[in-house]
Amino acid sequence: MANFGGHAIPGTFFLLYGLWLAVKHTLCHHWRKGQTTGRQKTPTILKYMEYVEGGFEMFAAFVGIMVEQFVTDGPHAELYDHSSKSWVKLMNWQHSTMYLFFGIAGFANVMTTLTKSTPLGIDRISVSLALFVEGFLFYYHLHDRPPLDAHVHTLLLVPVFAGSANAMLQVFLRDNIILELFLACLFFLQGSWFYQIGCVLYPLSGPQWDLTMHGNLMFITMCFCWHLAIALLITSIISLLVCSIVKRVSGNSRNVELGMRNTANCSRKALLDETDEE
Repeated sequence: MANFGGHAIPGTFFLLYGLWLAVKHTLCHHWRKGQTTGRQKTPTILKYMEYVEGGFEMFAAFVGIMVEQFVTDGPHAELYDHSSKSWVKLMNWQHSTMYLFFGIAGFANVMTTLTKSTPLGIDRISVSLALFVEGFLFYYHLHDRPPLDAHVHTLLLVPVFAGSANAMLQVFLRDNIILELFLACLFFLQGSWFYQIGCVLYPLSGPQWDLTMHGNLMFITMCFCWHLAIALLITSIISLLVCSIVKRVSGNSRNVELGMRNTANCSRKALLDETDEE
């Protein structure tokens, strides 16, 4: 949609998805560190997290497609108008196509977790493909646009194609915490930048941006770097918070277990002493 809401919807999706990935991958990394060598059975809670992630992707994709198609000025599932011999709302159709591939990625995630017959890595390559399609569509989304409009969308291609390459690397370098957290950071960056695009092109208050001024292009490029720094900072803080919480919970569990063992040993020793006396 050519309005602020049309950029806020995918922005919200990518923000939440980036935060979710940061939490999930940190938990998975902490679990892997505590395991001995050899293949271990994945805990049920981690499987549930994969189901939640895949379900969220499919639900968000469905909502995005419905909003793009059936909003008041949307195409309403009509691609070509034969009466006027013209295409109908191709921008909405492009956005719907982007959501479709993220829905496919969610389905692949669920199937990879649900059945072992699904080849390992399908979930990662489906995310890579979804990001590539997003970047491919946006690259051809910019023709005949004012300079600033084209520039803010071009900057979006940086985290999109970088995320696609990152997810493809994870097909071969699976369970690499650096790649996993960096992908979460790139999704968060996408989300915040979608909001920035909405604020530049469709400001809710204040004056309109001059879409031809060179100074605005320079400022928005610098602004993108600030968004990247904030995304890195937030991802790091989330990862550290999750690590500290997990370590505290694990420490309390071990203390309780040690206390139970000591109590059992004391009871056994008392029972043996009583037996000797008798």
